[in-house]
Amino acid sequence: MSNSGSRNTRHIFDGTGVYIALFLVATALAVAGYWTLIPHSPAEAPAVEETPRAAAPATPITALPSPEPEKPAPAAPAMPEREIPSAPVQSTVTLVLPEPESVDLTPEPPALVVPPLLGETVAAFSMEALQYSETMGDWRTHDGVDLAAEPGTPVCAVAAGTVIDVCDDDLMGTSVVISHDGGYDTTYANLQGVPAVSVGDSVSPGQIIGSVGRTALCELRLPSHLHFGVTKDGEFIDPTEFLDEFAR
Repeated sequence: MSNSGSRNTRHIFDGTGVYIALFLVATALAVAGYWTLIPHSPAEAPAVEETPRAAAPATPITALPSPEPEKPAPAAPAMPEREIPSAPVQSTVTLVLPEPESVDLTPEPPALVVPPLLGETVAAFSMEALQYSETMGDWRTHDGVDLAAEPGTPVCAVAAGTVIDVCDDDLMGTSVVISHDGGYDTTYANLQGVPAVSVGDSVSPGQIIGSVGRTALCELRLPSHLHFGVTKDGEFIDPTEFLDEFAR
């Protein structure tokens, strides 16, 4: 009997019995793990009875405050209406311009005038009355004034100007013509053959332009002299009056 029991026991732990034991152990472990994973609600604590509090006596509401009226929101400032510009009214404007001041365009005479030389008059200016010419033996006009002077006497420009002609005239001999301000021209005739100026030269009052000679063929019978003539805008005028009016 004891032998059969020991054999059975050996049989259990041999072969199949071992696998059964392992299966049971694995099953037990699986159940234990599953149980640990299931959430458990905490045990309900015993309810504690609260002592009821006496309710505060209600204060009777006698009157509710009336709500304050809402203040109206400030009105937005009114936008000014944009004025549509109207078409400009064109009006006729009369401009009254001041009358221009009258400007005297008369040319100014020479600022300084001096005599061409100092000498007595041997033949006066005469464009209206005829004078008898001893040299030519006839009656004729005289467009200048003859001033007595010895040959070689210096002859001066009577005013500032520009020499516009130097020539040898057939009747009046060696001559120099100078243009001055104001439309005046002066002529110096019966000079020596070689004057001291040339065409285009600027001269000043009192500047020597030549010397007295005897080259005027139409006046050879007169004493040695300078023939001096003056024109204003191309017209002959009396040289004596010109000198008396503008000489300084």
